[in-house]
Amino acid sequence: MIEINLLPGKKKAVKGAGMKLSMPDFKGLFAQVKDPWLIAAVVAWVIVGGGGALLFITERARLARAESRLEAIRTEKRRYDIVIAQKRQLEKVRDSLLYQINVIRQIDSDRYIWPHVLDQTTKALPPYTWITRMQSVSALVAATPGQPSGPVAQETDSMGGTLVRVSIDGRTVDIQAYTTFLRQLAASPWFTDVTPASSQTVIEADRPVTAFNVTVRYRPADSVYIRTVPFVQSMR
Repeated sequence: MIEINLLPGKKKAVKGAGMKLSMPDFKGLFAQVKDPWLIAAVVAWVIVGGGGALLFITERARLARAESRLEAIRTEKRRYDIVIAQKRQLEKVRDSLLYQINVIRQIDSDRYIWPHVLDQTTKALPPYTWITRMQSVSALVAATPGQPSGPVAQETDSMGGTLVRVSIDGRTVDIQAYTTFLRQLAASPWFTDVTPASSQTVIEADRPVTAFNVTVRYRPADSVYIRTVPFVQSMR
């Protein structure tokens, strides 16, 4: 069937040509609702629902960020745990090496006590003075009064080493040489606590001489006074 439009500029809508969507008439809907409390309740529920949905979405996003940070921290912790375990193992090895080095140093420092004592005593001797006897004097600490009696302990220094005391007996034909000997012993970097014990005049080879006794304490000298040289032995 053919239709002719006699009114130009206007087109007649063809039914079924398309689908139209229309919004509900809220104005008419609100006009039909006469109870203001019902309107307030609906608005409140809409606000609460929207706020709850927004809060839920926000908290989910924060939880996702927190879980991501937690996983990163756990990975970092596992890495640092490995580093700390390696560090503690290296510290144990270092402590063991330091202990062995200290033992070696202690043994090595006690090997050359008497060579140093003899060398320094010889250097301190003035002319016309000689040594008749040298011996070690063990320094003992007496027991505290009121404590049970028992073996006494040896005196030790601040590092735990046993103090080495030496008694020196000698002769001199000049009393001034004796004082010079004491002064030179006190100036030695290897001796401390130089104490004159006794001095008296005795007859030796029909001549009067001064017999003396001096006690000194041996101490390791500073490293500036120690000189090491390589031991070289030629083989032919």
